[in-house]
Amino acid sequence: MSHLKPIMFGPASRQLFGVFHPAEEDSAGGNTAVLLCPPFGQEGLRTHRFFKVLAERLSRSGIATLRFDFYGSGDSPGEEVEGELDGWRRDLCSAHEELRRRAPGASIVWIGARLGATVAVLAARGGRCDPVRLVLWEPVIDGRSYARLLREQHVAAIDTTFCIPDLAWRRSLLQEPEAMPEEALGTLLSPALRAQLAALVPESLPLTALHDTLVLAGPDDERIAQWAADQQSRHMPVRLAYFSHQLDWTSDPYPNSAMVPADALNRLQGALHE
Repeated sequence: MSHLKPIMFGPASRQLFGVFHPAEEDSAGGNTAVLLCPPFGQEGLRTHRFFKVLAERLSRSGIATLRFDFYGSGDSPGEEVEGELDGWRRDLCSAHEELRRRAPGASIVWIGARLGATVAVLAARGGRCDPVRLVLWEPVIDGRSYARLLREQHVAAIDTTFCIPDLAWRRSLLQEPEAMPEEALGTLLSPALRAQLAALVPESLPLTALHDTLVLAGPDDERIAQWAADQQSRHMPVRLAYFSHQLDWTSDPYPNSAMVPADALNRLQGALHE
């Protein structure tokens, strides 16, 4: 039985922390490896245990898996204020190269969630990395709507956490509903990231014909459905599937347990070969 391996990798000036889960021997996983691209901020914390369990399951099924933290987040070096999409796109390619080095000859699939899925689209479009497949779990395609959601969740968290809520946050939200937040649920948004989110619209995320793409979205998410349909109209190899298990991305309903939704795990594991 193989064991997970905490590693540091990437350029000396931009080291990243990751955990490599080697494929277990005598498993029938085929010649596939998976790179897990985490969400941003509180959403990344919310899915940390989920991705750990998914990586362990993939490893046991014979699929080498690498999960990692983008620069300035999680256990990777760097400050939160340095986090932005262009740098994270390069981080993803560094992680891809590291996984290719540790699983030579394998066909690499990227599974990205939320803003991690958005970064995956940007990185794949850059041409420096060559995944055979993208699995995009509720990608962020509208930066302003995403920022507003983070602000609303931030205000709601403050309201429920403090005996005397700080009303300044709520007043700011009411007075400037479209303003970009500098902080959201305990994570700073750099000036560069705020500007990038302000400019992020569905039209700025065209897929390419080089990668087979599966988009997983909630049944009521019309924006993602329309985006996927637009890509199909451009004859891109993309398919939309509905993800019935709705995750509350910004909170953990089981903060003191190891529970993860089994149906969501099964859905993502099956997405590798659909």
